[in-house]
Amino acid sequence: MKTIKGPGLFLAQFAGDEAPFNTWDGITKWAADCGYKGVQVPSWDGRFIDLAKAASSKDYCDEFKGHAAANGVEVTELSTHLQGQLVAVNPAYDTAFDGFAAPEVQGDPKARQAWAVDQVKMALSASKHMGISEMATFSGALAWPYIYPWPQRPAGLVEAAFDELAARWRPILDHAEDCGVDVCYEIHPGEDLHDGVTFEMFLERLDGHARCNMLYDPSHYVLQCLDYLDNIDIYKDRIKMFHVKDAEFNPTGRQGVYGGYQSWVDRAGRFRSLGDGQVDFAAIFSKMAANDFSGWAVVEWECCLKHPEDGAREGAQFVKDHIIRVTERAFDDFAGGEVDEAANRKMLGL
Repeated sequence: MKTIKGPGLFLAQFAGDEAPFNTWDGITKWAADCGYKGVQVPSWDGRFIDLAKAASSKDYCDEFKGHAAANGVEVTELSTHLQGQLVAVNPAYDTAFDGFAAPEVQGDPKARQAWAVDQVKMALSASKHMGISEMATFSGALAWPYIYPWPQRPAGLVEAAFDELAARWRPILDHAEDCGVDVCYEIHPGEDLHDGVTFEMFLERLDGHARCNMLYDPSHYVLQCLDYLDNIDIYKDRIKMFHVKDAEFNPTGRQGVYGGYQSWVDRAGRFRSLGDGQVDFAAIFSKMAANDFSGWAVVEWECCLKHPEDGAREGAQFVKDHIIRVTERAFDDFAGGEVDEAANRKMLGL
């Protein structure tokens, strides 16, 4: 068994225009002061990283990592959530997602997609230069507007969507193979890969591509009423990254999973700071340890009530308290001994 690394912190929700959240130096010092040992980097945020330089220069990456280390944290992984989202966008979401792209490709879906693919590939190259073996992302979505079948979906619609999704991602995954980096899709509503079944549909079309893996985040499973513990056992060989995020689901006679178009505060399903929700993290960390997960436990803070800085500091301690330092020997080793076949046969009456 292996001991999980951590705590780590995903920086995306903390980036801002005021110090210490607006520079790589400032935010890494702050994260270390909160008690984190690692940080997951949003590769789209130019305040922290120059992705083009990172993709082309190992020296830049060494300096980038070295600056973080001097401030007390490691770089755990790079994230391409926003760029991955743009690899596949249904036209219904063109306007909503356009802001994720560079200004020069906004309003041009084909150019935007090509830009997104290039961005994800650059992040994979940068990960290689940093000696990182995993990268976080979203799959994007072509079929999501048709998630609820009313009117009934035309025959072949979903199949066509997943065929195209796999075709767009295969060249990226092949580049990931060249870089020695696993692409870890966060299984998430709004993405075509939003549960185990859809991940399997995608993986099948990729012929079981070795670099196609999962980012496990139980909060998204709580809000879908999916068994998030069973999910770990089913996909233990594909789960390569772990977001530690809490959530709660409190259905009423007025609303359930869909939330009634309400704000986060008023939904039946809500993200919460660690320890304030319903996720059984003791069970999750036990399963991760038993399944030899050796990656990082990375806090992703999203809460509709608590201040983010409080959530961040509490989250670091929460993860420390849940990481299991795995044992190097069985608890009953004292009762063991050499195999004695004669004694065994005697005990069995043979």
